[in-house]
Amino acid sequence: MSWAGPEDIYLSTSLASYLDKKLLVLLRDGRKLMGTLRSFDQFANAVLEGACERVIVGDLYCDIPLGLYVIRGENVVLIGELDLEREELPPHMTRVSAAEIKRAQKAEREATDLKGTMRKRMEFLDLD
Repeated sequence: MSWAGPEDIYLSTSLASYLDKKLLVLLRDGRKLMGTLRSFDQFANAVLEGACERVIVGDLYCDIPLGLYVIRGENVVLIGELDLEREELPPHMTRVSAAEIKRAQKAEREATDLKGTMRKRMEFLDLD
């Protein structure tokens, strides 16, 4: 029987290869967190240092600082390493304040609600 040695740690599916690297974590509720992975356990619970939540609405984005952040493993959908050599966002994206992104989120939510309301009102037409 062959046991994996310390040099084989990068071949595993463990989060150990991501320790001390900047990551993007996609959560089950759709939030996107960025930060440096400092610790994890067997349940994929993770600790991010210098974490921030990236909120994107259309061509606007905002990074809301969170500090040291503990993430419960069952909420993690995806974890990926960020390439520090590349630009993080396309050039057409505009950075705005937290207050502005909240207003944009509210407007987007209201537009979606209105669209759903209009669709319900038009169902009787059966346009199919």
